[in-house]
Amino acid sequence: MSTRRQKRAIPNLPELPRPIYARPESWGPEGRLTDWHSHKWGQFSYAVSGVLNVSTEQASYVSPPQYGIWIPENTTHKVESNVAAEMRSLYINMDALAGDQWKRPFTCEVSVLCRELIVRFCQSPALYDVGSREERLAQVMIDELGLQPEVATDLPMPTDHRLILISEFLIEEPSCALDINQLGSKVGLSGRSVSRLFKQETGLTFQQWRQRVRLSTALTWLESGVSVTEVAVSCGYDSLSAFVVAFKSQFGQTPGQMF
Repeated sequence: MSTRRQKRAIPNLPELPRPIYARPESWGPEGRLTDWHSHKWGQFSYAVSGVLNVSTEQASYVSPPQYGIWIPENTTHKVESNVAAEMRSLYINMDALAGDQWKRPFTCEVSVLCRELIVRFCQSPALYDVGSREERLAQVMIDELGLQPEVATDLPMPTDHRLILISEFLIEEPSCALDINQLGSKVGLSGRSVSRLFKQETGLTFQQWRQRVRLSTALTWLESGVSVTEVAVSCGYDSLSAFVVAFKSQFGQTPGQMF
């Protein structure tokens, strides 16, 4: 992972100048990251290319190319990418949205139609005229965003200090071959206790959580041009075929199709 990431400035907007405000960005190969911050509006981050990672205080979310991440208003978060990325952010007044789905963070696929609407809107003047074609385009775009299927790329973080130690270790060492009993012994827990606590605190089984860590790491490496075989080994999979099956199960595509 890159250690040369540059800080990304956070716009100093006391309020949104329009209910839906576009912010396109191009990030270089050194990557970008922001400080922890929050907005008085929601943010939809879309990766035209590259891989985005958005972390909240409860979980982290990964967005491969052609996926997007929604963060509601007043949610403390940070955004980062370890590779070059074309990012399209939409700042959205929550009053423009209908439905409970917008009250929580999520990751979703972005259809061809929705993608083209986002790209086109981000080419429009940020301060478009009220009642203009751009305003009508923005509303159609919001309607389409509400129809995009959600995908489970979130990584909920445990709060138990022993599980946090295990989690941080696995995030840093995705190829680690230690089993649940061996990892538990490092923090004074039995494998059964690790399993029970992980499910209780994250809603995922330990194996599900571990697989999401590995696949999230794989996305960044694949986007950087690392071969699928090398990524599979570096993420702890015993075979290339096992990695491809897990990847397709999570993202609906093989690594070759996505990248």
